[in-house]
Amino acid sequence: MLQNKKKPLRQGMMALMALVLVAGLSVGCGKKKDEEAAPAPAPAGTEAPAASTGNPSDVLVTYKDGGKVTREEFDKFVGINLFFNKQYEQFKSDPAFQQDMMKQLVTFKVLASRADEKAKTDAAAQTKTQMEQIKAFLGAQEGGLEGQLKTANVTEKELEDFVTRSITAIVSEENKVSEADLKTAYDGNLKTDAAAYTTATVSHILVGLKDTATQKDRTDEEALKRAQEVKGKLDAGGDFAALAKEYSDDPGSKDAGGKYENAEVSQWVPEFKQAAVDLPLNKISDPVKTDYGYHVMKVESRATKTFEDVKPQLKSQAAEAKVYEFVEKELPTLIETNNLPKPEEQPATQAPATEVPKTDAPATEAPKTEGTK
Repeated sequence: MLQNKKKPLRQGMMALMALVLVAGLSVGCGKKKDEEAAPAPAPAGTEAPAASTGNPSDVLVTYKDGGKVTREEFDKFVGINLFFNKQYEQFKSDPAFQQDMMKQLVTFKVLASRADEKAKTDAAAQTKTQMEQIKAFLGAQEGGLEGQLKTANVTEKELEDFVTRSITAIVSEENKVSEADLKTAYDGNLKTDAAAYTTATVSHILVGLKDTATQKDRTDEEALKRAQEVKGKLDAGGDFAALAKEYSDDPGSKDAGGKYENAEVSQWVPEFKQAAVDLPLNKISDPVKTDYGYHVMKVESRATKTFEDVKPQLKSQAAEAKVYEFVEKELPTLIETNNLPKPEEQPATQAPATEVPKTDAPATEAPKTEGTK
């Protein structure tokens, strides 16, 4: 509830980085059929020819140095993405979505083909770990690994090839980032925001502008008065966890004693973030106002991640920037023919597929490449 709203995903790159399947491992996989929510239908009049209409050997795209993508290869790539990101199912016939998928596929093919031996060796080790985690996850779902792959119409070898190519492309770009570049990025981020790498353990009780129990709105004055009541009880020695359970309107923390532990403060809305940075430790705060209402807070600890702590994250971010630069500048010069439906064939009112929101946090910790935190 306290997180800043995410910016729209970059045009043409819906889920490019660090294996789109990983981000969605626990989203929609393994549910019983009667529990699955059906994907929302595409708006009327937006249907376009699916890429799978035609001969599997048809060449959909060609690019320099003899590169090509067949219909079968493209359909398999899209199928794996949709299997692990079911929220995109409704867009599979959208030309914009198909073009985005094609950009991802060609990008991974080209960058993986340019990887040196060190990148290939590093990627092979990561792929092995990644595949073990994926197989363990899918094996625990309904139907087991075999049933899940059958549902997706994907073989284990095809899945491994998908993972290998993706990781190789990312690792290759990560290996091009120098230590000096990473240190410059770290220092620059701290100069821009002194709390860029601050983490804190914060307990809070939110009195919202809407009562989550009754769904009734509260006026600002009512919320402030209730928050002051909570602070008074805490100052008098009340149990924070018990009061959070009774009073808090934050579903993400009320049953955990109101606590967010060792969390990055930069993810929070500005007023809450600033309080987490500035408040004296282990003191009950006055009510802190945000767009959500009033928070009574207690900061229990604060720390700053060192350069070594965040180096893998910085390397991943730098590699991401390199990939986006490739997509925006070099990729268009490589494509020679593209027989997929073009986005301009859709009605002007159709929203681009890149605006589809991505699930913020899977319920199960998903495996990631080593370069991503």
